[in-house]
Amino acid sequence: MTRHAGILMHLTSLPSPYGVGTMGEAAYRFVDFLESAGQTYWQLLPVGPTSYGDSPYQSFSTYAGNPYLIDLDLLAKEGLLRPEEYQALPWGDDPERVDYDALYRSRYQALRLAAQRGKQGNLKEFHRFVESNRSWLDDYALFMAVKVHYDMAAWTQWPDQGIRLHKKKSVHEYSERLSEEIFFWQYVQYLFFSQWEQLKQYANSHGVRLFGDMPIYVALDSADAWSNPDVFWLDEDRLPVRVAGCPPDYFSKTGQLWGNPLYDWEFLKKTEYDWWMRRIRHASGMFDVTRIDHFRAFYNYYAIPYGAENAVEGEWKKGPGMEFFKTLRRTVGDIPIIAEDLGDLSPGVYRLLRRTGYPGMKILQFAFDSGEENDYLPHNYEKNCVVYTGTHDNDTALGWLASASEQDAGFAADYCRLSKAEGYHWGLIRTAYASVSFLAVAQMQDFLGLPSQCRMNTPSTTQGNWQWRMLPGAATPELAKKIRTLTALYGRLERKEDE
Repeated sequence: MTRHAGILMHLTSLPSPYGVGTMGEAAYRFVDFLESAGQTYWQLLPVGPTSYGDSPYQSFSTYAGNPYLIDLDLLAKEGLLRPEEYQALPWGDDPERVDYDALYRSRYQALRLAAQRGKQGNLKEFHRFVESNRSWLDDYALFMAVKVHYDMAAWTQWPDQGIRLHKKKSVHEYSERLSEEIFFWQYVQYLFFSQWEQLKQYANSHGVRLFGDMPIYVALDSADAWSNPDVFWLDEDRLPVRVAGCPPDYFSKTGQLWGNPLYDWEFLKKTEYDWWMRRIRHASGMFDVTRIDHFRAFYNYYAIPYGAENAVEGEWKKGPGMEFFKTLRRTVGDIPIIAEDLGDLSPGVYRLLRRTGYPGMKILQFAFDSGEENDYLPHNYEKNCVVYTGTHDNDTALGWLASASEQDAGFAADYCRLSKAEGYHWGLIRTAYASVSFLAVAQMQDFLGLPSQCRMNTPSTTQGNWQWRMLPGAATPELAKKIRTLTALYGRLERKEDE
């Protein structure tokens, strides 16, 4: 099994003068940095349009792309915008943090100008895009148009019952009435996927694979739940009976209450999991490898009563199991998947993971808890896994060491031979790279040696997440050279065919 290395950093964390990282120049230069550093994987968070709370794991669509990621300078080069129309807009004052309020106000102002100008040009490619993506784009664009019509209210609160229940007559009437707004949302997706395809092609041509992330659940307030109610465990009023989350664990004493609607697995089984198969096929077209978040729910999932204040009162329900993955291989193929298998797992989850053959995940920050033997210690790894210093849900390496107990930090220091001279964060990265895992990944924050204030997300909190951004110039040639040296030392440098 070939050994590889990669960096975890979401697109939003790239530097740019317009409030958030995009698929523009900084993304291409980061691909160059990854290539120079000998990294073959760029791991991203979900790239769907974010809803309330700005979490990429709560999206208005499992198919659509996030309008925030569209690069405005590229639109200007196409003649869809003029620089003066967007450069002076308020994008936020802190280059290290995303200001989502400012972004929401300014980004759509600019995109509406681009769409108006685009409508006057040649729409041949746009119409081809709409036709090839009709299976999801029609419902998504109508969903967003109706949301705008009702002041962005959740679809469960729309006053017109006909459109709220996705009745055929109402869908036709609103499609006619809101045709201009529907065009805008379709055109934004055309812009997103045009830029995405160009970026992916560039990354692949430079030996970099895009590593995507698929949340197992979708948001209740999404085009998916609105237009496919049979797929979900909803009552007659289209409200959830039970919602998703996880019980009390390492991250939270009261568990995590995500609030997503759960699936009606019996219905899905009767359809040979068609909704899921189409979803995974779409993801496999966007990414070179996809991480399926919360893999354990395919074995059993935690169901919390709708309206509960926390996740304490939930109960476990049986998932679809191996039958799902047999269907996946039969209908979609043997596509590259990474299973997020973190948490307190039962033996049945491990059996399912072994039967699928998918690589699981190992987190170094979990390895040194109370000095006890555990599966996260590198000497217990097998090759078929991905090791992380930490994920987007963890503290940075330096932040974790600073907050860990003296016993845990001491164990990590002894095990990893950490030293101030090397840099404690580099010692953790080195330990991951030295492991037998076929793929080692570290957050960009860890390569930069950043503190807790730069972590991406703190689970079970709603403020201050998903905001970190890398400063311009941080990804230096010197840093790339240092990473490449470490990558080569531990046999993770992929050789080109002509070398």
